Amino acid sequence: MLKLQGIAVSAGVTIGEALVLDSEGFRIPRRFVERSAVDTELARLAQAVAETARELERNRDRIRDELGDQYAAIFDAQRAMLHDEKLQQELTSAVRDRNWWPEYAVSRTLRRYAKVFQSLDNHIAHRAHDIYDIEKSLLRNLLGQRRETLAAISQPVIVLAHNLTPSETATLDRRFVQGFATELGGPGSHTAIVAEGFEIPAVVGVGPFLADVSGGEPVIVDGNQGLVILQPDEETIARYRQEAEAARTVAARLDRLRDVPAETTDGVRILLTGNIEFPTEADQCLSRGCDGIGLYRTEFLYLTSPQEPSEEDHFEAYSAVVRAMGSRPVTIRTLDLGADKLLTVSTPEEERNPCLGLRSIRLSLRQLPIFRTQLRAILRASALGDVRVMFPLISTIAELRQARLVLADVMEDLAEHGIAFNPKMPVGMMVETPAAVMMLDALVKEVDFVSIGTNDLIQYTLAVDRGNKDVADLYNACDPAVVRLLRRSLDVANEAGVPANVCGQMSGSVMYTQLLLGLGLRQLSVPPSAIPEVKQACRSVSVAECRVIADKVLAMDGVREVKAYLRDQVRRRLAETLA
Repeated sequence: MLKLQGIAVSAGVTIGEALVLDSEGFRIPRRFVERSAVDTELARLAQAVAETARELERNRDRIRDELGDQYAAIFDAQRAMLHDEKLQQELTSAVRDRNWWPEYAVSRTLRRYAKVFQSLDNHIAHRAHDIYDIEKSLLRNLLGQRRETLAAISQPVIVLAHNLTPSETATLDRRFVQGFATELGGPGSHTAIVAEGFEIPAVVGVGPFLADVSGGEPVIVDGNQGLVILQPDEETIARYRQEAEAARTVAARLDRLRDVPAETTDGVRILLTGNIEFPTEADQCLSRGCDGIGLYRTEFLYLTSPQEPSEEDHFEAYSAVVRAMGSRPVTIRTLDLGADKLLTVSTPEEERNPCLGLRSIRLSLRQLPIFRTQLRAILRASALGDVRVMFPLISTIAELRQARLVLADVMEDLAEHGIAFNPKMPVGMMVETPAAVMMLDALVKEVDFVSIGTNDLIQYTLAVDRGNKDVADLYNACDPAVVRLLRRSLDVANEAGVPANVCGQMSGSVMYTQLLLGLGLRQLSVPPSAIPEVKQACRSVSVAECRVIADKVLAMDGVREVKAYLRDQVRRRLAETLA
């Protein structure tokens, strides 16, 4: 038995037979073509481009049918990359002027683009996978190879591969593909996003392991813990089957909580909202009994579009969620990406420290036309329901005031043109830096609500790049410094009478539910899949008990001590209701 640790990107556990995919590692030598054959080779290249475009269109249409337009936009973005004028000029020039073999021109040029993207901000670095996807398809079509489609699988399997491109993931047949694991990949890649949309257990970034497994062998993919277990022994299989059955029983019991509130045993009502990226996820939140949308991430509108999304693109996405939610609140966060996202595939530029650079609200305030377009759409959507707008990465009061001035100007413009919106739309901010925490007593006077983004707060507080495996062990929500910043933030907000929410990974884990309630939190925003479990956790404890837990944690000064104590409290107080 071999147990491997990877990155969990889609929750769930599955046990089944392995289907090992050839890594399809093309070895493209540096070859040249005769000048007399240049036109023939260019025609072959053009044919490969056309066939690759058709493949992307088929994938787009299939994903649109299953998951909706915003998932399908992944493949529209890839088509835009493929047809990028500068890229096509470079490929043509490489063959015509340098006499490169088309296969070599494709591999050399696209890999250069991919490496540049990999050096950029974490959000945009994942675009490198899309470029490798295009390279793979072009080479396959140039070489006349046809990889057996994953859609043709006719029996239950777990797919194991060096990497799965978005195109390959799009062809997964959910009737038979029980899960997948890959040697490469990251949590924000389009492959991971599609897998989560399909609700297929998936683990990526495992590292080299395909040499240790053969097709047909038993394998376990644990998408909750990020584990891949090869050749599991009978005891491990039996344990996982027992856990899977227990999970189904718990899920059925939690499903009955859909229409009951998240209320503690001493009668304190907790507002439980969902985190979403796509309009289709609103229905998932509703089906699990949410009180609204606490965080609508809008980045995917930019990441999947071949050009900057228009006002109508924004409005269509936002209005779909608002209508689905009815009278429930919908909090829309403005753009939370780095400047590198706004560049085309042709002109990527490196930013030395993207997490400390031009991103989030800083970028919006520099790119006012883009910011105004998004605000116009959010305001228009506010006429349809309970919409709130939230600005990310606010670190100074000057940034907040600038953002509010832009919002006021957009409101004035809409009013002049007779366009409906809610003039009293609530305005909030993310608390994601130590600076924001320290200045929160001043900041809360100028907002209607705050939302604590624990993912970035941990990163900036501990000076740890959460995407860097070399320092991943230092990134920890149990660090006493993080807990004390949370306490200060919630104390300031509560004293000012400003509603506070937590929307990072901490809020979606029942390990932290008691701590957060004890620190004074009364609203949690969690992934759709976590809503039932967190609701049950809230209903299983009293605020009085949670305050005792929080006070004890605040007296601790070590990560291990905090983590061990919180785990023990989960086992003691929640084991019966969540197991």
